[in-house]
Amino acid sequence: MQNIRKAEELDIPKVLALLEQVNRIHHEGRPDLFNLATKYSDEDLKGIFSDEKTPVFIFEEDCNVLGYIFCVLKETKGDRLLADIKTLYIDDLCVDASARGKHVGQKLYEHVLFYAKSIGCYNVTLNVWSLNPAAQAFYEKMGMKPQKICMEKILG
Repeated sequence: MQNIRKAEELDIPKVLALLEQVNRIHHEGRPDLFNLATKYSDEDLKGIFSDEKTPVFIFEEDCNVLGYIFCVLKETKGDRLLADIKTLYIDDLCVDASARGKHVGQKLYEHVLFYAKSIGCYNVTLNVWSLNPAAQAFYEKMGMKPQKICMEKILG
């Protein structure tokens, strides 16, 4: 049986293993920017999982965590330039290598769209590294469009 639910402390070991998979992709694509390490520690994850402004959902099947999606609730209010809006930012999404192609990412993404709508968000946003064209293609397939582009010039 499959289930999408909020992450709990008991999920930390599996989430850390998935974070390593994501980091490896980034490190292999841009070793000049990414060290081989995880983005968060056990303690970081405990705090993130317990904060209502940083919901994390996991996809579980037969007691195995096959994917996660980290989110951050952002709100713009009273800004001189930007409209007052509530945004759900997808900070990270990972599907275990063994479960890719089984629509785990799509189900997590659709769950987040439903969640964002249910809490009154105007939009859902994310950043995708150009070193990961498969991720960019996935998000485009899900209907996302570029909002802005970050550019760089390496000074060497």
